[in-house]
Amino acid sequence: MKSFFEAHIWSLKSKLYRMAYLWVKDKEVANDVLQQVFEKAWIKKNELQKMKNPTGWMVRSLKNETLQHFRANKKLEPLGDQEIEEEAIPKDEETSEKLKLVFKFLEKLPEKQREVFQLREVEGLTYEEIAEYLEVNLDQVKVNLHRARKSLRDYLSNQNESRYRNSIK
Repeated sequence: MKSFFEAHIWSLKSKLYRMAYLWVKDKEVANDVLQQVFEKAWIKKNELQKMKNPTGWMVRSLKNETLQHFRANKKLEPLGDQEIEEEAIPKDEETSEKLKLVFKFLEKLPEKQREVFQLREVEGLTYEEIAEYLEVNLDQVKVNLHRARKSLRDYLSNQNESRYRNSIK
């Protein structure tokens, strides 16, 4: 039988690594940051077991550890403002075009909406985990996600209409 730590904390490793890598853009640094977070979690394993949302605590700890890394290396920049690497986009032409549009759109979203959208749609966090991580109430998470999704639908719809008009000419 798995311990609480194995079942609820260690199982987050892949998700947390992807988030760390997205922020720091370096595999070794992402692993280092993640290791620091898991060391802290191991020390607090009894406290984590009693928490209502240990995943939110882990994500917030990862964000804090990443910010500490940037401060220590004097490379502090907003976490969401980094460019998406080309190799992260699939080579299938149609999928690649759609993803490029989505990434282009995400850059235009307000920071809070972009963070909520990424945490929910990319990382699969629950509303409660996102609320704890961002330190906002649940209604704000829902509103920001709704606005981000609506903006994305409108953006993609406008892109399709524009392509259609250009193909007729």
